[in-house]
Amino acid sequence: MSISRGIHLFKKGECILKKPILGNVYQQIRNSGGSNAYRSAPHPFTKFQIIGADIMGGLMWWWILWHIWHEPLFLLGEFPYPNPRKWTNEELGIPPDDAD
Repeated sequence: MSISRGIHLFKKGECILKKPILGNVYQQIRNSGGSNAYRSAPHPFTKFQIIGADIMGGLMWWWILWHIWHEPLFLLGEFPYPNPRKWTNEELGIPPDDAD
């Protein structure tokens, strides 16, 4: 049993010794995926992507307008809007007529 473990440790040690000392000299694999459009025209969208974006945009605007129509207090607030004609000059910060 100790021999089998010793062989395993020897293989690991051999892998460690094969690594370069001053940085990684070997080319790494980049797993970024997708296509690159740097300094070139972007790839055209597929018909499925265009139709899907239109459907999602339509659903978004339907959701927004539906809730504005059926729940306007969400935007306007829950409290009644005060009538500005009932405000006094003092509340508005207007000085009295006789003040010079």
